[in-house]
Amino acid sequence: MTKKPSAASRNQFLARAREHLRDTKTRLNHQATSELRAKRESDRGDGLDSSDLASEECDRDISSMLLERERLKISQIDGALQRIAEMKYGVCANCGFEITQERLKVMPFTRLCRDCQQEQEHAAKTRPTLRNDHGEVQEFDSNYAPEGNGSGPIRKPWNESEI
Repeated sequence: MTKKPSAASRNQFLARAREHLRDTKTRLNHQATSELRAKRESDRGDGLDSSDLASEECDRDISSMLLERERLKISQIDGALQRIAEMKYGVCANCGFEITQERLKVMPFTRLCRDCQQEQEHAAKTRPTLRNDHGEVQEFDSNYAPEGNGSGPIRKPWNESEI
């Protein structure tokens, strides 16, 4: 059983966490800015053959994915900084119990305690998903069935009279 930290040590931990989150956010913003600048400078397809153009397009796609990931991290950091300001940092958004300092050190912008995170991951693994035409994930439950081609149900309900 872990010992509950004192108010003074908790305040010190929150101050260190705030500083770490701000430093991380600043670093991510600088990285994103320099990557965008490099992307703009490299967007000159003058005199490139088709394989070079394809390679550059692949590099741009990867850069875009990485930039989106950095934006997501920055958004999560902003949320953590807001929770620190509201004195809600380190409290699980699901169960309301305190998130351990060890977990917060490893994942400083987490919103869930270890147990709730595991439950969420387990539920995500067991819940079926479907991607729409735009590649977006759509969740569905046992009552959901894709529409198919509009020619009727994909599978008929079981009927004893058909046996």
